[in-house]
Amino acid sequence: MVPVRSSPILIPGLKTALTDTAPAPRLVVDLDIIRANYRRLQALAPGSETAAVVKANAYGLGAEQVVPALAEAGCRQFFVAHTSEGREAREALAERSGEIFVFNGFWPAEIDTLRTAGLIPVINDLGQLQQLREHAPDLPCAIHFDTGMNRLGLDARETRAVLDGNLLDGLDVRQIMSHLACADEAGHALNQQQLDRFTAIRNALPGLPASLANSAGVLLGTDYQFDVTRPGLALYGGAPAPGADFDVCVRIEAPVLQVRTLQPGDNVGYGASWTAGRSIRTATIAAGYADGILRACGEGGMARLNGQPVPILGRVSMDLISVDLSDYQGEVHPGDYVHVLGADLDALADHAGTISYELLVRLGLRFNRVYTG
Repeated sequence: MVPVRSSPILIPGLKTALTDTAPAPRLVVDLDIIRANYRRLQALAPGSETAAVVKANAYGLGAEQVVPALAEAGCRQFFVAHTSEGREAREALAERSGEIFVFNGFWPAEIDTLRTAGLIPVINDLGQLQQLREHAPDLPCAIHFDTGMNRLGLDARETRAVLDGNLLDGLDVRQIMSHLACADEAGHALNQQQLDRFTAIRNALPGLPASLANSAGVLLGTDYQFDVTRPGLALYGGAPAPGADFDVCVRIEAPVLQVRTLQPGDNVGYGASWTAGRSIRTATIAAGYADGILRACGEGGMARLNGQPVPILGRVSMDLISVDLSDYQGEVHPGDYVHVLGADLDALADHAGTISYELLVRLGLRFNRVYTG
């Protein structure tokens, strides 16, 4: 049997020690930053209750850890997309109280889960409203009115039927809501149109808590905040609108596997898509698109080593990325960690032609996840 080593293995001629630590990428999530972002959003809407959108496994960061952290910060309302996510959020809350709303509506097949997990379906059309009356009229619900997004929610005709026909009588309606389509563009005309439409609905249903603002909507000001705000991205540090500067709570730490010196004419990676024009140092790190770093993050995307920028060279492959060390000041050894995301989250998303939401929810499952705070 080969003995397990508890000390570094030293090989003559190497500048660094090879340790027994597995060379695997890890995902570091700072729960204190999430709590601080939540409190900042509360301060931006002091007259409203700040809820939290924790769908897609809390934007890929781990609902089991994120939901209780938000509860500790004072959050009492949570929003998910699917009933299965709601059940996970309820389990994460454990003995803590909290309302959990399910965006995707009411389906009779899910009644048992809705009841046992204490979930609140968000009604999106008159068919769902009728099914709720027939199968579970005592079940708490929320009503989604579409004011211009044209995805989910009661359309203008159904909205008029509800308001004129008292169709909510006898139901336990916990909240009415709508969703802004262009809140990240403060001057977009649709923002005011949606605000006017939702205000008219709210005035027709006095006494029911109303919610319109997502993360970007919070930044539009008090007119949009109503009784409850529903931030998602801003909780985790993404910029929901230009100029927003919430702290990013997550970073990938990918270990250096190998340091190389390339000569002019040497290529990097699949397709030989990058060619060295001079002698440079590169590092190969243990992360790739299997970990959620999109292929589009390649060539010109940014990573960091000890805070210094180390640009990505060539293509992102499934498990490996090459980075440029030519401007790095200091020594680099196998086992050193290169950071991806962090404060570069939005810049990397822009480079990849996508949004920070997508980078977050695609974070891979094979990371060793580390939670701080």
